[in-house]
Amino acid sequence: MDTLQAIIIAIIEGLTEYLPVSSTGHMIFASSYFGIQNDDFVKLFQVSIQFGAILAVVMLYWRKFFNFTKINFFIKLACAVVPALVLGKLFDDKIEAVLGDPIPIAVVLILGGIVLLFIDNYFKNPTIVKEEDIPVKKAVAIGFWQCLAMMPGTSRSAASIIGGMQQGLSRQAAAEFSFFLAVPTMLAATCYSVFLKTYETSQLKGYELILKSEGNIKMFLIGNVVAFIVALLAIKFFIGMIKQYGFRPWGWYRIIVGSFLLLYFIYLK
Repeated sequence: MDTLQAIIIAIIEGLTEYLPVSSTGHMIFASSYFGIQNDDFVKLFQVSIQFGAILAVVMLYWRKFFNFTKINFFIKLACAVVPALVLGKLFDDKIEAVLGDPIPIAVVLILGGIVLLFIDNYFKNPTIVKEEDIPVKKAVAIGFWQCLAMMPGTSRSAASIIGGMQQGLSRQAAAEFSFFLAVPTMLAATCYSVFLKTYETSQLKGYELILKSEGNIKMFLIGNVVAFIVALLAIKFFIGMIKQYGFRPWGWYRIIVGSFLLLYFIYLK
């Protein structure tokens, strides 16, 4: 992976992490197009640059994350992230096996798009419009919904937003809680990938891959900075879009992009 490829993948991460379109799927398609999808550092890079996107949420919602008088907010996030931590650890190897094949990811992208076409009509009467009104039980339920995103192409954002709406949250409340829940979820995934996981081909830990060369260190830092800046813009854009248009545009986007990519990888690649 060269620096330009790293920047492109980081832009994709920042743009898509908080949109219901699957950031992992988009990054895998990009790395497959570049022919670098099987490189251990690329696999690590695609997870580790989530840290930049995490910082974007913390910065935009700093009043939430640095208001330690409202401990219930942190309790809800801690409880809601447990399902992803447990199931993620149990199925890590199986998830890794799917990451190298873009075709099932394209199929899941299309199926998720079909769901988003109808989600606004299905959940019409929300009862919760603020994070403060979400009980712990509902937060945990949303955490289980988030686990659907372990299949690449599903979208962590889409799964948790749909779960939030199913639990009675408004579109905006579901989207914002999805952002909040992303912080501990993605932080755990990033720390695991960097400090604990041994990569199969190189037999190195993530941090060893990063420190292996000056080029890897540079790409790791650039990737996180780019993902941070782009995610800041994407979050603000997404909130405005769902207020005005709901989730239907994202459903059509997933169907069109997924169909194109499915055809590409079956017939043209």
